[in-house]
Amino acid sequence: MLQTSALVAHSTDLNLIIRHVLAGLGHGMHAGRERGAGVEFSEYRAYAPGDEWRRVDWKLLARADRYYVREAERDSHVAVWLWLDASASMAEPSREVAGLDKLWFARTMLACLAAVAQRQGDAFGLVMCGGGRVEFTPAGRGPRQLQRVLAQLSRVKAQGALPDEATLRANLHFARAPSLIFAVSDFLEWPSPLSEALLRLRRLQHDVRILALRTQAEVDASFKAGAGYRDPEQPDGLHRMGQAEREAYRQALTEHFDALATSCRQHDIVRCEARIEQPLALVLRSWLQLAGARARC
Repeated sequence: MLQTSALVAHSTDLNLIIRHVLAGLGHGMHAGRERGAGVEFSEYRAYAPGDEWRRVDWKLLARADRYYVREAERDSHVAVWLWLDASASMAEPSREVAGLDKLWFARTMLACLAAVAQRQGDAFGLVMCGGGRVEFTPAGRGPRQLQRVLAQLSRVKAQGALPDEATLRANLHFARAPSLIFAVSDFLEWPSPLSEALLRLRRLQHDVRILALRTQAEVDASFKAGAGYRDPEQPDGLHRMGQAEREAYRQALTEHFDALATSCRQHDIVRCEARIEQPLALVLRSWLQLAGARARC
């Protein structure tokens, strides 16, 4: 399971990683459909003035002596917003794969989604939150937009805390028309200013899909006994992981992510959880399949 992440964790070439991860993936981002002159047949309807003659079914005209137009379905084009938590906690490293941390996994995942959006012809933009600030790459289409987004993702560093609620609320104007929001974070705080911003976007009818990242050590509390750990976003000293602390940590983390799952179900937010040591393609496929299953309901 670790091999894929271990092989690419040292690479800084996002284009190379994208090709590696997306090879044979075969999934799009959204299953929204609209009728039009697409390629997947849906139904016939009577001809109406203004319809294109090339859409008339001439064989059916010969049989029925009436003009009918072939309706088809095509993918609807929506704006895709990629939201990255670049706060200090995202610098948490894997204890199993050298050179791998949460931020690397998160920004690489969003880079792959940007490539999928570009292939689908969707407009896509980037929102990065860290150091108490919000940074935007405005939505656009095409290969140049992809390179702009990849350049921003390549430069970002995990630092500081997430912006406060007032700052995030003031910056939610980026998503005006209904959009897809793909947000990646460790979500170690929920509720939080970030969760409130995402819930507000959901109430505004945006399609919100989150990926919650953890390390394998966080999942099974396999930190070294007696070692000291410091919360990078809270200057409140060292924490040591003895046996009693390990059990309390494991219980608290389970309760936290159970509460996160409940909140996402209540607000119809697609939620995927992953360990950063898992292969990128496997996590990406799982996230898109969860979203696709919700869209087909």
